[in-house]
Amino acid sequence: MTDMRETLDYQTFGRAVRELAQTIADDGYEPDLILSIARGGVFVAGGLAYALDCKNVHLVNVEFYTGVGTTLDMPVMLAPVPQAIDFTHKKVLIADDVADTGKTLKLVRDFCLEHVAEVRSAVIYEKSHSLVTCEYVWKKTDDWINFPWSTEPPVGQRGGQVPDA
Repeated sequence: MTDMRETLDYQTFGRAVRELAQTIADDGYEPDLILSIARGGVFVAGGLAYALDCKNVHLVNVEFYTGVGTTLDMPVMLAPVPQAIDFTHKKVLIADDVADTGKTLKLVRDFCLEHVAEVRSAVIYEKSHSLVTCEYVWKKTDDWINFPWSTEPPVGQRGGQVPDA
Protein backbone atom coordinates (compact mmCIF):
# COMPACT_ATOMS: atom_id res chain seq x y z
CA MET A 1 0.00 0.00 0.00
CA THR A 2 1.21 3.49 -0.81
CA ASP A 3 0.76 6.61 1.28
CA MET A 4 -1.35 8.03 -1.54
CA ARG A 5 -5.12 8.11 -1.22
CA GLU A 6 -7.71 7.81 -3.92
CA THR A 7 -11.09 9.33 -3.17
CA LEU A 8 -14.08 7.92 -4.98
CA ASP A 9 -17.21 10.08 -4.93
CA TYR A 10 -20.73 8.87 -5.69
CA GLN A 11 -20.82 10.41 -9.16
CA THR A 12 -17.57 8.72 -10.20
CA PHE A 13 -18.75 5.49 -8.58
CA GLY A 14 -21.87 5.56 -10.77
CA ARG A 15 -19.75 6.00 -13.89
CA ALA A 16 -17.33 3.27 -12.74
CA VAL A 17 -20.10 0.70 -12.23
CA ARG A 18 -21.65 1.52 -15.60
CA GLU A 19 -18.26 1.19 -17.35
CA LEU A 20 -17.59 -2.07 -15.49
CA ALA A 21 -20.99 -3.42 -16.62
CA GLN A 22 -20.23 -2.41 -20.21
CA THR A 23 -16.93 -4.30 -20.06
CA ILE A 24 -18.76 -7.41 -18.81
CA ALA A 25 -21.42 -7.11 -21.51
CA ASP A 26 -18.81 -6.51 -24.23
CA ASP A 27 -17.08 -9.70 -23.08
CA GLY A 28 -20.32 -11.60 -23.67
CA TYR A 29 -20.62 -12.76 -20.06
CA GLU A 30 -24.25 -13.02 -18.96
CA PRO A 31 -24.37 -14.05 -15.30
CA ASP A 32 -27.34 -16.01 -14.00
CA LEU A 33 -26.78 -14.41 -10.62
CA ILE A 34 -24.66 -11.79 -8.95
CA LEU A 35 -23.15 -12.66 -5.58
CA SER A 36 -22.41 -9.56 -3.56
CA ILE A 37 -19.71 -9.50 -0.89
CA ALA A 38 -21.09 -7.33 1.90
CA ARG A 39 -20.65 -4.59 2.72
CA GLY A 40 -18.87 -2.66 -0.03
CA GLY A 41 -19.86 -5.13 -2.72
CA VAL A 42 -23.56 -4.43 -2.11
CA PHE A 43 -23.31 -1.10 -3.90
CA VAL A 44 -21.38 -2.60 -6.81
CA ALA A 45 -23.72 -5.60 -7.12
CA GLY A 46 -26.82 -3.40 -7.17
CA GLY A 47 -25.46 -1.22 -9.94
CA LEU A 48 -24.26 -4.19 -11.97
CA ALA A 49 -27.57 -6.01 -11.51
CA TYR A 50 -29.49 -3.11 -13.00
CA ALA A 51 -26.99 -2.43 -15.79
CA LEU A 52 -26.78 -6.12 -16.78
CA ASP A 53 -30.51 -6.75 -16.24
CA CYS A 54 -29.77 -9.54 -13.78
CA LYS A 55 -32.56 -9.86 -11.21
CA ASN A 56 -31.03 -12.72 -9.22
CA VAL A 57 -28.80 -11.11 -6.57
CA HIS A 58 -27.44 -12.93 -3.52
CA LEU A 59 -25.43 -11.63 -0.59
CA VAL A 60 -22.62 -13.13 1.44
CA ASN A 61 -21.37 -11.47 4.61
CA VAL A 62 -17.64 -11.79 5.15
CA GLU A 63 -15.69 -10.36 8.06
CA PHE A 64 -12.03 -9.59 7.47
CA TYR A 65 -11.18 -5.96 8.24
CA THR A 66 -11.46 -5.16 11.94
CA GLY A 67 -10.25 -1.56 11.71
CA VAL A 68 -8.22 0.74 9.51
CA GLY A 69 -5.38 -1.44 8.25
CA THR A 70 -6.14 -4.30 10.68
CA THR A 71 -7.61 -7.66 9.73
CA LEU A 72 -8.41 -11.08 11.08
CA ASP A 73 -5.87 -13.76 10.13
CA MET A 74 -8.30 -15.10 7.55
CA PRO A 75 -11.70 -13.89 6.35
CA VAL A 76 -14.77 -15.61 7.79
CA MET A 77 -18.22 -16.05 6.26
CA LEU A 78 -20.91 -14.88 8.67
CA ALA A 79 -24.39 -16.35 9.00
CA PRO A 80 -26.53 -16.72 7.10
CA VAL A 81 -24.19 -18.38 4.61
CA PRO A 82 -25.81 -18.80 1.18
CA GLN A 83 -26.90 -22.30 0.24
CA ALA A 84 -24.45 -23.51 -2.39
CA ILE A 85 -27.23 -25.59 -3.93
CA ASP A 86 -28.84 -22.31 -5.05
CA PHE A 87 -25.81 -21.70 -7.30
CA THR A 88 -25.70 -25.15 -8.91
CA HIS A 89 -24.96 -24.99 -12.64
CA LYS A 90 -25.26 -21.18 -12.64
CA LYS A 91 -22.95 -18.58 -14.11
CA VAL A 92 -22.03 -16.47 -11.07
CA LEU A 93 -20.56 -12.98 -11.01
CA ILE A 94 -18.98 -12.11 -7.65
CA ALA A 95 -19.12 -8.36 -7.00
CA ASP A 96 -17.02 -6.40 -4.52
CA ASP A 97 -15.68 -2.89 -4.19
CA VAL A 98 -11.99 -3.78 -4.03
CA ALA A 99 -9.64 -6.74 -4.40
CA ASP A 100 -7.11 -5.67 -1.78
CA THR A 101 -5.42 -8.73 -0.30
CA GLY A 102 -7.75 -10.92 -2.35
CA LYS A 103 -8.38 -13.20 0.63
CA THR A 104 -12.09 -12.38 0.81
CA LEU A 105 -12.60 -12.90 -2.91
CA LYS A 106 -10.67 -16.17 -2.77
CA LEU A 107 -12.85 -17.44 0.09
CA VAL A 108 -16.05 -16.65 -1.81
CA ARG A 109 -14.73 -17.93 -5.14
CA ASP A 110 -13.59 -21.21 -3.55
CA PHE A 111 -17.03 -21.54 -1.91
CA CYS A 112 -18.65 -21.30 -5.36
CA LEU A 113 -16.24 -23.32 -7.50
CA GLU A 114 -17.51 -26.81 -6.72
CA HIS A 115 -21.12 -25.96 -7.49
CA VAL A 116 -21.35 -23.44 -10.29
CA ALA A 117 -21.04 -23.69 -14.05
CA GLU A 118 -18.72 -20.68 -14.09
CA VAL A 119 -17.57 -18.00 -11.67
CA ARG A 120 -16.05 -14.64 -12.47
CA SER A 121 -15.42 -11.57 -10.36
CA ALA A 122 -15.90 -7.85 -10.87
CA VAL A 123 -14.46 -5.08 -8.70
CA ILE A 124 -14.11 -1.33 -8.90
CA TYR A 125 -10.47 -1.48 -7.75
CA GLU A 126 -7.83 -4.19 -7.83
CA LYS A 127 -4.48 -3.93 -6.07
CA SER A 128 -1.31 -5.47 -7.48
CA HIS A 129 -0.79 -7.71 -4.44
CA SER A 130 -4.26 -9.29 -4.58
CA LEU A 131 -4.27 -13.11 -4.41
CA VAL A 132 -7.13 -13.10 -6.91
CA THR A 133 -6.90 -11.62 -10.37
CA CYS A 134 -10.39 -10.45 -11.23
CA GLU A 135 -11.82 -10.85 -14.69
CA TYR A 136 -13.40 -7.39 -14.60
CA VAL A 137 -11.71 -4.38 -13.03
CA TRP A 138 -12.54 -0.71 -13.43
CA LYS A 139 -9.19 0.57 -12.14
CA LYS A 140 -5.94 -0.87 -10.80
CA THR A 141 -4.28 0.98 -7.93
CA ASP A 142 -2.14 0.40 -4.88
CA ASP A 143 -3.37 3.58 -3.22
CA TRP A 144 -5.59 3.57 -0.14
CA ILE A 145 -9.18 4.09 -1.29
CA ASN A 146 -11.69 6.36 0.40
CA PHE A 147 -15.10 5.06 -0.67
CA PRO A 148 -18.07 7.44 -0.48
CA TRP A 149 -20.03 5.08 1.79
CA SER A 150 -17.29 4.63 4.36
CA THR A 151 -15.53 7.97 4.79
CA GLU A 152 -17.98 9.32 7.37
CA PRO A 153 -18.48 7.70 10.79
CA PRO A 154 -21.74 5.82 11.41
CA VAL A 155 -24.69 8.00 12.44
CA GLY A 156 -26.17 5.50 14.89
CA GLN A 157 -25.31 4.54 18.43
CA ARG A 158 -23.10 1.65 17.39
CA GLY A 159 -20.23 4.02 16.62
CA GLY A 160 -16.84 2.79 15.50
CA GLN A 161 -14.79 3.51 12.45
CA VAL A 162 -15.40 1.71 9.18
CA PRO A 163 -12.18 0.88 7.34
CA ASP A 164 -11.63 1.66 3.70
CA ALA A 165 -9.30 -0.48 1.69
